[in-house]
Amino acid sequence: MRDTAEPAGPRPRVPVLIVGAGPVGLAAACELSRRGIGVRILEAAAEPQHGSRAVQLHPPTLRILAGLDLLDEAEKRGLRIRSTSYHLAGGRTLKVDLGAENEPLMLPQEQTCLLLEQALERLGGRVERSMTVTDTVLSAGLATVTVQGPAGVERIEADWLVAADGVRSRVRECLGIEFVGEQVPVDFLLAEGRISGDFEPSAVHYFLGRRGSIVFASMPDDRVRISGAVPAGYPLTEAGVQALLDERGPGGLRILGLDSVGGFTSQERIASALRRGNCFLIGDSAHTHSPLGGQGLNLGLQDAHNLAWKLAGVVNGTLQPSILDSYEPERRQAAEQIVRATHQFLRVFTLGPIAARVRNTAWSALERTGALRRWFVPLLAGWRVHYPDVLNAEEPARPGRWPRSGAPRGGPLAPGTRTPHQLAEQTSTGFRLVTMGPPEHGVAQRGRELADRYPELLTHRHVHQEKTSFVLLRPDGYVASGGTTPVDFARTQRLLARLAG
Repeated sequence: MRDTAEPAGPRPRVPVLIVGAGPVGLAAACELSRRGIGVRILEAAAEPQHGSRAVQLHPPTLRILAGLDLLDEAEKRGLRIRSTSYHLAGGRTLKVDLGAENEPLMLPQEQTCLLLEQALERLGGRVERSMTVTDTVLSAGLATVTVQGPAGVERIEADWLVAADGVRSRVRECLGIEFVGEQVPVDFLLAEGRISGDFEPSAVHYFLGRRGSIVFASMPDDRVRISGAVPAGYPLTEAGVQALLDERGPGGLRILGLDSVGGFTSQERIASALRRGNCFLIGDSAHTHSPLGGQGLNLGLQDAHNLAWKLAGVVNGTLQPSILDSYEPERRQAAEQIVRATHQFLRVFTLGPIAARVRNTAWSALERTGALRRWFVPLLAGWRVHYPDVLNAEEPARPGRWPRSGAPRGGPLAPGTRTPHQLAEQTSTGFRLVTMGPPEHGVAQRGRELADRYPELLTHRHVHQEKTSFVLLRPDGYVASGGTTPVDFARTQRLLARLAG
């Protein structure tokens, strides 16, 4: 029965309201809270999330957990994947040792949520459960959200609203933002349990046979996850899973017991707008795609990280509000890249017998040339997601005119690329300027002077080496600016002047 009571008057206006307390909403709340920003986070469900769901956390995401002091505990509860094996029809196996910089962590989503919620509570926050959004209204500088909760109807006012409420986002619907895309016409089976047989642990195995493919991934506590595309109406039973293993696997794998078995479908959609006024969409409310490759949760957590440092900087006055204009073009390009990559991966995974032979021949060639290790592995690990160079545009672009495709040029120090591994730092909450060159080179002095000019925004360190260069690193692990010449450094000075609040 619909509650027709008048909503209670608003409590004191909150700086940031987050709707949705899945891992993405929780991460956003933690990132904002650790920067001193007041947050309320609402969740429609009465209980915390249960089940494995999204399990694969890639290295860029693990940096986020490290920044929240959660990585050590996540490692204890999870399982590092050391290698990926591609088993081709005919008996050949392409084994790829991932290397520390590319190794994902398998951690059930319920554990990820638990760790994040505990971190939020240590930061002084809490999740408000059984809070269902019924309406959302945006006006100049204000978001008003009407919620049905245990105490009745409440109207909440916030300076900023973050929608992290999933594929069926109520906030997105209230704001009339379209979820553009289509259903993926493939049914999948997903099972978890214990398996006996000869297979390498701490690995993900792709069995790419002529009669179909199957993914066989190691999980914590000696469990495995099995998934594969199946015909409509395929039996979602232990017998059905065993038949799939026998038909597409290497042989000799026997199910000892399943914890769960079910089916699912997926969609490929991106919201028509990731920002509407003072509301931002993150995670599955902003985009969804095929789960192959384990990209979805990672994409959402990177949304949260990208938005949090910008929004915190605006709220606390260290950054100009114009920094928020970069959220949509950057995260839209990231979403488009991932949707495109997972779409292609799905096609490769579901080829028919003749095309599968061509695929297997091509993959063998990739392995022989080393391209599988150099290109494909970093792609799956998330290192190849890049941004358009929005921040360095010295003249504002018209809405919708930011570049959306094409890799940044200029090598590893180019704006929009990931921070080079050797310069990575998990705990930074501000910009970092790294100058490189001889100990007393002028670039080191200019770096110190710039950090002194913007003490609340920027830190500086100098790396002794023969060649002179510099790089300005963002809090979310991307390059903001870089170069080797005084002209490049002057451009970076202008960038900081534009950003500083």
